[in-house]
Amino acid sequence: MRLVIARCSVDYLGRLTAHLPLATRLVMVKADGSVSIHADDRAYKPLNWMSPPCRIEEAPGVWRVVNKAGEELRITLDEVFADTSHDLGVDPGLVKDGVEAHLQELLGATPSLLGENLTLVRREYPTAIGPVDLLCRSDTGTVAVEVKRRGEIDGVEQLSRYLELLGRDPLLAPVTGIFAAQEIKPQARVLAQDRGIRCVQLDYDAMRGVERDELTLF
Repeated sequence: MRLVIARCSVDYLGRLTAHLPLATRLVMVKADGSVSIHADDRAYKPLNWMSPPCRIEEAPGVWRVVNKAGEELRITLDEVFADTSHDLGVDPGLVKDGVEAHLQELLGATPSLLGENLTLVRREYPTAIGPVDLLCRSDTGTVAVEVKRRGEIDGVEQLSRYLELLGRDPLLAPVTGIFAAQEIKPQARVLAQDRGIRCVQLDYDAMRGVERDELTLF
């Protein structure tokens, strides 16, 4: 991983355009080729980024990060304060809690719980930025499914990155998304719907065939 702290401005040139004025920021270049721009007040979320595959063209004072579609992230460096590289080695990946892992297993065995005419392609479908929980096929294309015990905004952001990457593969496109969780926070649901991602709330006990103890009228 390469970490560059610099006073810089950033322009995104593609389907949309975006501009970050001159300020001190962190530029992160990962081993997978992704480049992201971070401020000191936005937690984990980058201000702008370019997902792999992409190439970096470095010239004095300017970096051009270009993806396969020809979209460009142009970083204009005014002053570089630090430029370091670190070998993080092979990451073992996220170890999910038992409930989340079991939810994924149950949905993989019965994808119709997420919607009619869904068939499983693969669990933990590998991508350059991490595995997609479930990759399915429907009558209209490919469906990427992110499974959470508690669905929050970061889960929607994660699925959005997968959808952006998978949608570039002509063998998979068009790709739609399903955000499946036992509990989905209102903010996460609004963000998912805004991005065309369908939300499915899961009943863990019903999926396992466990009858509830409480009395019901019917």
